[in-house]
Amino acid sequence: MEFSFIPTGKRGNHVLLEQITQPKDLKRLSIEQLEQLATETRQFLVEKLSVTGGHLSSNLGVVELTIALHYLFNSPNDKFIFDVGHQSYVHKMLTGRMDKFDTLRKYKGLCGFVKRSESEHDVWEAGHSSTSLSAAMGMAIARDLKGDNNRVVAIIGDGALTGGMALEALNHIGHEKKNLIVVLNDNEMSIAPNVGALHNYLGKIRSDKHYVKVKEEVEYLIKKIPAIGGTLAKTIEKLKDSLKYMVVPGVLFEELGLTYLGPLDGHNLPVLLETLKQAEKVEGPVLLHVVTLKGKGYSPAEADSHAWHGASPYKIESGQMLKSVGPPMYTEVFSKSLIELAREDSRIVAVTPAMPGGSGLLGFAAEFPNRMIDVGIAEQHAATLCAALANEGIKPVFAVYSTFLQRAYDQVVHDICRANLNVIFAIDRAGFVGPDGETHQGVYDIAYLRSIPNMVLMMPKDENELRHMMKTAVDYNEGPIAIRYPRISGLGTSMDNPYQTLPIGTWEVLRPGDSAVVLAVGPMIPLAMEAAEQLSKDGVQLRVVNARFIKPMDEAMLLQLAKDNLPIITMEEGALMGGFGSSVLEYYANQNLYGLRIKILGIPDYFVEHGSVPEQRKEVGLTAEKLVSEVKSLVPRKRQHA
Repeated sequence: MEFSFIPTGKRGNHVLLEQITQPKDLKRLSIEQLEQLATETRQFLVEKLSVTGGHLSSNLGVVELTIALHYLFNSPNDKFIFDVGHQSYVHKMLTGRMDKFDTLRKYKGLCGFVKRSESEHDVWEAGHSSTSLSAAMGMAIARDLKGDNNRVVAIIGDGALTGGMALEALNHIGHEKKNLIVVLNDNEMSIAPNVGALHNYLGKIRSDKHYVKVKEEVEYLIKKIPAIGGTLAKTIEKLKDSLKYMVVPGVLFEELGLTYLGPLDGHNLPVLLETLKQAEKVEGPVLLHVVTLKGKGYSPAEADSHAWHGASPYKIESGQMLKSVGPPMYTEVFSKSLIELAREDSRIVAVTPAMPGGSGLLGFAAEFPNRMIDVGIAEQHAATLCAALANEGIKPVFAVYSTFLQRAYDQVVHDICRANLNVIFAIDRAGFVGPDGETHQGVYDIAYLRSIPNMVLMMPKDENELRHMMKTAVDYNEGPIAIRYPRISGLGTSMDNPYQTLPIGTWEVLRPGDSAVVLAVGPMIPLAMEAAEQLSKDGVQLRVVNARFIKPMDEAMLLQLAKDNLPIITMEEGALMGGFGSSVLEYYANQNLYGLRIKILGIPDYFVEHGSVPEQRKEVGLTAEKLVSEVKSLVPRKRQHA
């Protein structure tokens, strides 16, 4: 059964689904009932995510696959390792968490990724791609060392397979020949005509233990024939390889040492179950190639799986997403600014690791197709590619999420900063990211970038300043320069024309005050201005400084603040350890300026989980109220109510 839209009044009809509280409940169902369960699962997902939002298209695409895995195997003894984990909603439903979906991605609610603390069935956590095969190999080795006999199954998408880690792991898996199953969830190709009787037959004979044993014995006997045995064996091997290249589409995986089965229709439960049973018989690693359709069963998601990858709440019947009206997101401002600057400067090239939509580069790609480079899920390659482009006089703009830039740290240090090359980093999702939670928080880039020589690091106070920082970065010719900006809407600030180039390492005073000073970074500035307004009612005049250059800092202003002997509070939506506040303390220590009253506000030394951005800020004390309290604790009472 399929549906394009769910008619009003027919929602909530989940008769079979409501009977599934653990995977073992699946095993009493017939194939026909499993197919009905798949339909109910899709209905449930479309209904629940219309309210909460979340990863819809990817989960609709793996319904039958997830049901088949839990039907045939025995989680948690058998290990299911989901690459990234954003496609694990069906897995969560089948493992006793269906009643928690109203809290999906909400504060203290159900996580949008695999979460070990939620369930014993969640054996591997990841919010970044291409880790599943390495994890599966580790678990297979551990199983054999312990003498256990459980199955290890990694589920990885075709996009994640482009990641370098996945290819490194495939090489190791093929070499070690451990028993494990790799399910390649391919949602980019169509089912080719050669998926039929011949491929089904080949799959059966290649997974049959008797066939493997006989093949080895025949090869042994042929080589024993005097004089011609070795030559004959080589000739037969060449013939076998020729036939394999003709009929086996997964010859690359075969050459790496994995037995390839597929491709097969990932929405055909009987075929899935039969092929998984074949895979189970094989000695050594198996790659099961499953072809699926993202968004299957819900027409809007089928038509545009990219837009429905991470969906905001929507109207089920129309597919209209319910987005709030207001100022543009910082990503949109970056996108428009990059296009405008690229029209004036032909050296500008955009580079992204498989995030052209999320990074706001679709418009750039449409206007400058030859200057748009999407390298796939390969952040390390992207960084070194940018280094080489800059080396040849191009102006590469590396558009990347803060959390994903972590994956290219060595290349940023070694290939870009050490060589002092003019690479522009456009670091999106800097700071808290809300519902995506701890695996995606962009709160570490200040600490991991500011320690690298030659790096310039900026963050704008509003969307207008972001535009000027873009221009500043393009005009900068003395090395790498980075702009970090948050995953929130702008402030509605009017845009200046023309673009301006900001003096490197300069701050600006946004509000005067002689009681205390707050050095605020990026989205902390509106909170600081709010706190200053509250404090003024008590006679405390808080000076608000836009610390827009995190590195280099405005040392002239820091020296003046020390002379003024004002209490100083730093405020950043980043890790306290090694962050902007730390750099202020380091500066004063290096200048032998002691006895200053300094308080640093930021994110403590733990991973902040999913929720709304205001909830995450409140949890760690990044609020106007907290700033008011800290200022009052630092300012002598005689300076208050003056």
